[in-house]
Amino acid sequence: MASKLFSPKNLRIFSPRPHMLDEAFCYGPFNRSMQRRWKKPVDSARTRLEGRTRDHRLDKLMLQLKNLRLALDLHAVISQQRNGYASLQLLLRWRREIGLNTEIGAFLKKYPHIFEIYVHPVKRNHCCRITRKMADLVAEEDAVLRENEPAVVQRLKKLLMMSTDGTLNMHALWLIRKELGLPDDYRSSMLPNHQSDFSLETPDTLTLISRRDENLAVASVEEWRDKEYTEKWLAEYETKYAFPVNFPTGFKIEKGFREKLKNWQRLPYTKPYEKNDLHPITNAERLEKRIVGILHELLSSTVEKMVPLERLSHFRRPFSMEVNLRELLLKHPGIFYISTKGSTQTVLLRESYNKGCLLEPNPVYSVRRKMLDLILAGCRGIVQTENAISLVEEDSQGSSQNHTCQVDNMNSMSESESDSSVEPFS
Repeated sequence: MASKLFSPKNLRIFSPRPHMLDEAFCYGPFNRSMQRRWKKPVDSARTRLEGRTRDHRLDKLMLQLKNLRLALDLHAVISQQRNGYASLQLLLRWRREIGLNTEIGAFLKKYPHIFEIYVHPVKRNHCCRITRKMADLVAEEDAVLRENEPAVVQRLKKLLMMSTDGTLNMHALWLIRKELGLPDDYRSSMLPNHQSDFSLETPDTLTLISRRDENLAVASVEEWRDKEYTEKWLAEYETKYAFPVNFPTGFKIEKGFREKLKNWQRLPYTKPYEKNDLHPITNAERLEKRIVGILHELLSSTVEKMVPLERLSHFRRPFSMEVNLRELLLKHPGIFYISTKGSTQTVLLRESYNKGCLLEPNPVYSVRRKMLDLILAGCRGIVQTENAISLVEEDSQGSSQNHTCQVDNMNSMSESESDSSVEPFS
């Protein structure tokens, strides 16, 4: 019996497995439950993006602009219809293509200043059309874009002057046409009027053929530097290469950060409109600061001082920005802000905004702000007008009733007076 119990086969069954021994003694035989292996935290652009100090006002603005973009996409679908309206069944088919994740009826009823829902008199189905107020703003925006053609031409010249060879890809310009204030048909309506400045040597490349204008080769940050130098009486070496810095509320300043920022502000660099071939950069910090200057000038050239991050990647090669743009932007939270709200990552210029509004508005921004006001109004104006109408009707009914009562009283008084005057003669 004992020989069978302690046979090699049974001993193999009761013997501990190697992986069990490794698991039991990898942290020590007596403190296995107390020891934990320390893992080095991952420091990447993604983790820094998640752990950055958020600007809630700019995030709220991006959510509002997302709703405006959805409303404009629905407007484009409705305006393409032959009769100027679309049924809710048709809009339901386009809901996924537009990017609308909510019910189409709930979204349309949420903004009655933009969309008008009614029952078709013949088909007896629910249809939607654009309100007169929104249609007027869309027409006004198109008119403003046509009127601001000289300013748009200057923006294109500045971008082409910043590029290494004076050319830009037409697809990249098409992606940021709204940000630059270009009309949708700028290729056929605007570029033929300026053949002395631009040329399309190939269908995909825009080339600057006019002579370099030195008056345009001045970055927008130079105006701020001159103001700081003259008004605050700062030294020239402190403002010559500095950038305006505005940290968000709640930003934690670590030890030694102020000194590093001060040294970085004084660091010389090759400015955006200066050719890098004349002064080749061998220092990595100066190269990064040059890219910061290019991004700052690119954002300053836009209408609303913001560009989606993924569309900036199309300008890396023509502007010689061969770095990780998101990682570089996160290194400078006082100059740029990356908002992840609104279904995409958007880069904003912090110095241009205050409490969610642009400090120096332009005509195109003013019209788009009016559209955003219709989004922010929601149902408030509609409810107030209905209440006002009901109050007016009640007042009119009450006044008419009071008037009839007064007339009846006057008639009764006149009758009583006539009766009293007749009685003595009877």
